[in-house]
Amino acid sequence: MENKNRYNEILTKEGFKKTKHRTDILEILYNSDKPLSAEEIYLYLKQNDSSISLSTIYRNMDRLIERNLVIKNTLFNDNKARFEISRKNHKHHIICLKCNKMIEIDECPFKELENKIKNETGFEIETHKFEIYGYCENCKDNKK
Repeated sequence: MENKNRYNEILTKEGFKKTKHRTDILEILYNSDKPLSAEEIYLYLKQNDSSISLSTIYRNMDRLIERNLVIKNTLFNDNKARFEISRKNHKHHIICLKCNKMIEIDECPFKELENKIKNETGFEIETHKFEIYGYCENCKDNKK
């Protein structure tokens, strides 16, 4: 219940109507340890007896992205959009090209570079993305 109240406060602050679907989507993304596709969010909600449609998820994702509450990524080699909660500390990932396993990189390797670029160009940097693609321990010997 505590999380539901937090999501409702966020939605109110951002000028959104508080709906069960929006709250459920935010809760799923907040509790996920990896970015999720709209289809994965849909399946999770359906398993939990939600009456949400896939088009409703996409509409909500678009609005949540506009307000910077959710980040849209295309991290995998399948070009499928995946979504995650926007946090103060952004994430970077290592992604397996074969099984799509994703490992989060704990530290951002670009903080100093970002500051240098900002100082040299005067550019106000909002965010950046960094993904490393390769083969995980299980897939590296059987790449094909």
